[in-house]
Amino acid sequence: MDHFKVSKNCLKDKTILITGAGSGIGRAAAETLAQFGAQLILLSKDIEKLESLCQEIIKQDCKEPLIHSMNFEDAEEKQYLELREAIKNKFGKLDGLINNAGILGEKKSLEQYQYSMWKKVLNVNLDSSFLLTKTLLPLLNHSKPSSVVFTSSGVGKKGRAYWGAYAISKFATEGMMEVFADELENTTKIRVNCINPGAVRTKMRQEAYPAEDPKNNPQPNEIMDLYVYLMCDDSEEINGTSINAQ
Repeated sequence: MDHFKVSKNCLKDKTILITGAGSGIGRAAAETLAQFGAQLILLSKDIEKLESLCQEIIKQDCKEPLIHSMNFEDAEEKQYLELREAIKNKFGKLDGLINNAGILGEKKSLEQYQYSMWKKVLNVNLDSSFLLTKTLLPLLNHSKPSSVVFTSSGVGKKGRAYWGAYAISKFATEGMMEVFADELENTTKIRVNCINPGAVRTKMRQEAYPAEDPKNNPQPNEIMDLYVYLMCDDSEEINGTSINAQ
């Protein structure tokens, strides 16, 4: 896998949904996967960012994405069900899901952590990934093979002071990935894995490490090979694995 080389049209027949597509890693994933032929469904709470991204993708002579505004901070289950019906009516199936949306929350001790912020972080980072994956499983099952990717973090593997709900949401994401992967392994052709992007030059990274020189970190588009790999059929045998992008 370290020497994986992506072929130009490896995603040409794939319909893939990406959350948090308005900026950062999600935006880079959208731009990259579109270039490999994917039909994209892009979610973000910021419709203006999605519209600008859509225009950029069209200018590159790629397939026009379907964009949808959704705020995971307060989204209810019925909105996920409505999204599933819209995808079913438009495409009939789903080949890939990248659960990328996330927020940092507060860099405070757990003792000082505000419960309102705790709920917001878990809604965005954990609950949305659970609800979206659970709801879209029937569509993913219509495509064999299909792939689900959750976004992990180094602080979701070893607890670190002052990372609060963000770290705990990533620990839970790792566990959720393993449960989904184990449940689906012998019943479907849906594979489920995690990607830990590592230190990447994003707005969230800058918020977390304001004293850090961002130039020391790669741009999001520099770590995209792994995302393409896990979305294409060459990774069909990889399931229940947490992979570092760097």
